[in-house]
Amino acid sequence: MAKVNYTKDDIRRIAKEENVQFLRLMFTDLYGTIKNVEVPISQLDKVLDNKMMFDGSSIDGFVRIEESDMWLYPDLSTWMIFPWGSEHGKVARLICEVYNADRTPFLGDPRNNLIRILDEMRELGFTDFNIGPEPEFFLFKLDPEKGTPTVNLNDKGSYFDLAPVDLGENCRRDIVLELENMGFDIEASHHEVAPGQHEIDFKYADALHACDNIQTFKLVVKTVARKHGLHATFMPKPLNGINGSGMHLNMSLFNKDGNVFFDEKAPEQLSEQAMYFLGGLLKHARNYTAIMNPIVNSYKRLVPGYEAPVYVAWSGHNRSPLVRVPIARGVSTRLELRSVDPAANPYLAVAAVLAAGLDGLKNKIMPPKAVDRNIYSMDEDERKANQIEDLPSTLHNALKELRNDQVMKDALGTHLYKNFMTAKGIEWDAYREQVFEWERDHYMEMY
Repeated sequence: MAKVNYTKDDIRRIAKEENVQFLRLMFTDLYGTIKNVEVPISQLDKVLDNKMMFDGSSIDGFVRIEESDMWLYPDLSTWMIFPWGSEHGKVARLICEVYNADRTPFLGDPRNNLIRILDEMRELGFTDFNIGPEPEFFLFKLDPEKGTPTVNLNDKGSYFDLAPVDLGENCRRDIVLELENMGFDIEASHHEVAPGQHEIDFKYADALHACDNIQTFKLVVKTVARKHGLHATFMPKPLNGINGSGMHLNMSLFNKDGNVFFDEKAPEQLSEQAMYFLGGLLKHARNYTAIMNPIVNSYKRLVPGYEAPVYVAWSGHNRSPLVRVPIARGVSTRLELRSVDPAANPYLAVAAVLAAGLDGLKNKIMPPKAVDRNIYSMDEDERKANQIEDLPSTLHNALKELRNDQVMKDALGTHLYKNFMTAKGIEWDAYREQVFEWERDHYMEMY
C-alpha cells in the first residue's frame, strides 16, 4: 500500500466529501493487539491537533493508574476510510503514536519503539528498511447459533488448490477486493498447504508502514471472514497434525545509492553488508525467538516435519533453514526470515530483526557457510559439524535466551522488555500448570 503524505486540510476535505461520521484512532499494545478510541467526526480538529487523550492504565503493559493520562498523535499518512460502513455513515481510521502526559514519546508504545530503532538505523547512514510480510491464516466455521468459532475447517484443500476443493476461495477473493479498495497492492493469494489455510501476499513497504499494513490486514481478514460465516485466526498452530501458520519477513536495507544487499561483483551477488546483516540475524536468532514466536502455541509450529524452520542456518537454495535468500537480485535483493509467526507483534518483531542486522553490520559478523541441503535429513552430529543450532523448543526456553542478549533487550527498550518478560512468564506458568487430555490418555492407567 503506497504511503500518501496527507495534510490536515486533505483529511478535512476527504472526510466531508466521503460523509465520514466516525474516526477510529488505532494503536497497538504490547501483545500486538489492535486497540482503538472511536470518536465522532466533530472531534476531527481536536484529533489532528494532537489533543485527544485516553486512559493508558487500562491497557496491559502501558502505565500505572497514577500515570494514566496519555495523548494520541495520529500519523496522517495512515488516513484510511474503511470500505464497510453503517447507516450512520462511513468510518475512517488513523494509526497513532502514544505520548506521555508531558508530550514526550511513550516508549512502551511498540510503534514508537520501532521509530526509535529506525532513527538509529539512519544515524548509521541508511535511509530505508523495507519489509515484505507473508502472513498466513486459517478459516474455521462459526457456530451458526452462538456465533463462536468451531474447530471445523471450511475446506479440505491444499497448496494452490482450486474450487470446489478450496471452499475458502470466495472469502479470500472478497478479502482481496476489500484490501484493494483500501489501497493495498495485492501480489498473490492462494490456498496454503494445510486444509483451511490461506495466504495473501501484499507489496512491501517501509518498515513502519509495513507493520501498520500487517495490523490493518488482520483486521480486514477477520471482518470479511465473519461476513462469510467464518472465523479467521492467526493462531500459529490451531490443529494437530497439519502445518502451522507463519509470517515470513522479507527484508532489504537501502542507502542513498540503493539496495545495500546487492553487489553485482560479489559471490551470489550478495554484498558484504548483506553478509554482515545476515550474520547478525543468525547470531541473535535464538535470542529473538521469543519476540518472533511470542505465545505458548508458537512452539507447536516450530517442530520438524511441517516446513517451519527449526534450525539456525541460511541458504539460497532450499527452504529448510531459518533464513532464505530468494533468487531475485538488483533492487529486489532481500533476506527472508522464516521463523516469524502471525501471533508476533509486528512492530516488536521488525525492531528486533533490524537491531540484530545492524549489530551484524557494526561488528562485521560473518555468517557460517550456507547449508544447501535438507537440514531435516541431517542427524545431530552433521548439524553440529555445520555449526547449526536448534531454535528454542518452548516459550520458557526462548525467554531464557532473550534474557541473555543485551542487543535484543536494547531493541525493545527497558519498558517493553520488562513488561514483555513479566507477561510471558505469567503465560508460561499458567500453561505449565494445566493437565491436558493427552497426559491422561497416556499416563492414567499406566501409573
